[in-house]
Amino acid sequence: MRVLISGASGLVGSEVARQLKAAGHEPIKLVRRPIAGPDEVAWNPATGTIPADLMDNIDAVVNMAGATTGKIPWTKKYKQEIVASRIDSTRTLVKAMAAAKNPPKVFVSGSASGFYGDSGDKILSEAASKGSGFLSDLANQWEQEALKAPSGVRVILARTTMVMSRQLGALGRLLPLIKLGIGGPLGSGKQWWAWISQVDEAAAIIHLINTPSATGAFNLTAPEPATCKDIVVALAKQLKRPAIIPVPAFALKLILGEAATELLLCSQNMSAEKLLATGFKFQHPTLRSAAAWVVSKN
Repeated sequence: MRVLISGASGLVGSEVARQLKAAGHEPIKLVRRPIAGPDEVAWNPATGTIPADLMDNIDAVVNMAGATTGKIPWTKKYKQEIVASRIDSTRTLVKAMAAAKNPPKVFVSGSASGFYGDSGDKILSEAASKGSGFLSDLANQWEQEALKAPSGVRVILARTTMVMSRQLGALGRLLPLIKLGIGGPLGSGKQWWAWISQVDEAAAIIHLINTPSATGAFNLTAPEPATCKDIVVALAKQLKRPAIIPVPAFALKLILGEAATELLLCSQNMSAEKLLATGFKFQHPTLRSAAAWVVSKN
């Protein structure tokens, strides 16, 4: 199976490529620099530039391109980059598929838990309505672009949650503080943080590609719900450090602005039932196992 990957240098895309290669498949990486090997193809999503015949020999496309939302503060200019990087990439891929004589059979396009906005304690299935805020509007716009893929292409919308990784990723600012013994819950700590391990995120994407009945939105989240406090405490236990110093919500908002409200203090209790119903098996179904895996190389 030949799988074209955008965002292949990122946390998720790189792991998708690794797992595909390990399974004997052929990942093809889209890059915005001079190519460095036969498994790379140059493109420029900002200008819509991509090789004309590329899609004719591709079985599936995985679209994970997009500027990180973890770069703070969110200036007006950077928010425009966050949006454009996702919309331009998705639009370029969709147009290339539409122009292909033999388009790919599957298109997995990134989305995010931000689609649901701040949802309190409500359990969120994929049928839950769109929320409000910058990230909700972004995810919705991103998904709508992906759904413009030509008929005959099975579209999967990967609503990604907090990806727990040995490469830190979303934990990049939190884990060092916990190591120093000065980490703690953010705000009340009661907000639900949907999460998934990096290996399970990539494995779920590949599983959905290989599941003909899988279509539409999927919550890529572990089956064990957890609050912010649960996650901080689980990581602290693995590191044998205390996690008792909370960071007040007002301080986060003062320092991080809008990003604090939308990334750290919002609550999203996402359900994994639809993914589980496809037969997917998690390597890290519990927070304890994921935290142990993350910390094992840190």
